[in-house]
Amino acid sequence: MFKGDSIKEVKKGKEEWEGNLANVFKKNPEIKERFSTVSDLEINRLYTPEDVSEFDFQGDIGFPGEYPFTRGVQPSMYRGKTWTMRMFSGFGSAEDTNKRYHYLLSQGQTGLSVAFHMPTLMGYDSDSPMAAGEVGRCGVAIDTLKDMEILFDGIPLDKVTTSMTINPPAAILFAMYIAVAEKQGVNKSRIGGTIQNDMLKEFIAQKTFMCPPRPSVRVIVDTIEYCTKEVPRWNTISISGYHIREAGSTAVQELAFTLADGIGYVQAAVERGIDVDSFAPRLSFFFNAHIDFFEEIAKYRAARRIWARVMKERFKAKNPRSWLMRFHTQTAGCSLTAKQPYNNVVRTAFEALAAVLGGTQSLHTNSLDEVLALPSEESVTIALRTQQIIAEETGVINTIDPLGGSYFVESLTNRMEEEAMAYINKIDDMGGIIEAIEKGYPQKEIANASYHYQQQIDKGDKTIVGVNRYSQEENIPIETLKIPHDIEKRQIERIGEVKENRDSTKVEACLDKIRGACEGSENVMPYILGAVREYATLQEICDVFRDVFGVYHDPGMF
Repeated sequence: MFKGDSIKEVKKGKEEWEGNLANVFKKNPEIKERFSTVSDLEINRLYTPEDVSEFDFQGDIGFPGEYPFTRGVQPSMYRGKTWTMRMFSGFGSAEDTNKRYHYLLSQGQTGLSVAFHMPTLMGYDSDSPMAAGEVGRCGVAIDTLKDMEILFDGIPLDKVTTSMTINPPAAILFAMYIAVAEKQGVNKSRIGGTIQNDMLKEFIAQKTFMCPPRPSVRVIVDTIEYCTKEVPRWNTISISGYHIREAGSTAVQELAFTLADGIGYVQAAVERGIDVDSFAPRLSFFFNAHIDFFEEIAKYRAARRIWARVMKERFKAKNPRSWLMRFHTQTAGCSLTAKQPYNNVVRTAFEALAAVLGGTQSLHTNSLDEVLALPSEESVTIALRTQQIIAEETGVINTIDPLGGSYFVESLTNRMEEEAMAYINKIDDMGGIIEAIEKGYPQKEIANASYHYQQQIDKGDKTIVGVNRYSQEENIPIETLKIPHDIEKRQIERIGEVKENRDSTKVEACLDKIRGACEGSENVMPYILGAVREYATLQEICDVFRDVFGVYHDPGMF
């Protein structure tokens, strides 16, 4: 971008400026000289054209909607359509959550995002001893198709897109969603949305796993193959860095391990014999929006560029839509504090702004009380209004990629790409992401980064307002959402009613077909769909998976 004599002039001017600055430091020795991001990437005191002198505008930045998509995946970005405002919600019973969905849609939310309770996440029914005390506590309880019918009652699935945050039993919940759409008279070819379905990050970070990595990826490829043929508007997987960051990774690690997971899924699908251009356009990603404003923006820009190059050069995808990265963003839960909880509104606003300036396609803003409990109706409305104020009042959507060309942002984007690629190359040298996970490599890297960050907080090198600086003694009362204690009893009664009224012979036959597909090489999705139509429970299907594929136990690496 900048060549020859102009760079020499900049360099000379900077040296003179630094000389003057040295005198300032001599007179004021208390001035801190080292500044770093929340991930502890050291930041220069000033950025100039010298930091981007080797930059190729067309090859590295380009234009929105064009390779390498650094500036965004759509030509018009938010001037054409703002991001989808998709608030993550689920609690108690399906009836409770259905009421919240109708409320959020009435308040201007443009997409649904389902939070399931822990037993569902782990593949257990609410009447299992493993579920005792957890029913409806951290999300909505979904055990059978009956629950899913209630969850989406009165919500037209051909007009609303839905994201479901579910992993080990993802194929089962997706099948239930298809079955609900059928009951509404909506063909599966017309439904749109996303299912997280990303097991590799579970072994790395979130730890809600069921079966070992290799059979887990096999079932994921089954869903990719099935949707490619049968559900063309559905995003078959949301490759998630969010939980990697919540586990304590740096921004670079979040970027690298997320893309390494994505590479692993694409490789597995290609090895199945699926043409890369037939499924790659429906892949989506999910990133964290942490508190370090510019680091996050650079991370998103680098992510798009790396993925475009990987898909075009490594996997030889020919369709330009296979090169682009579409992603959802959620503000950082790990940045929220129980102390002075109203500070969380400010944190969330800045994190959301970073996601928007970084070019996200959809966004969830955390509520101020989520560090204490599931969000109340009042707090979730404030979180939604935060997005609407950014979209409607701030003016940041008026031009595309307004920070593009910033010496600092472009230099930081380059650095994020370079350091993330170093991780990806190391994982390739190990034989791929599954082998790296089995060796415990990403887990150890995240653990070390998390420990380093905590040390910085403890020493006061990093500030958390209201926690290790500017703290107050008094408690600030927050009214939190309470889950009724009778939820568990009512949910268990519903499962009993479903089992009593279904055709058990047909259910057993469907489960046997799932077992046969798992033991062989047939795609398991059609058989799962057949089973949920007959009201087989989530756990009944997951127990087949556990029996055939085995159960994964975390090795507990340190």
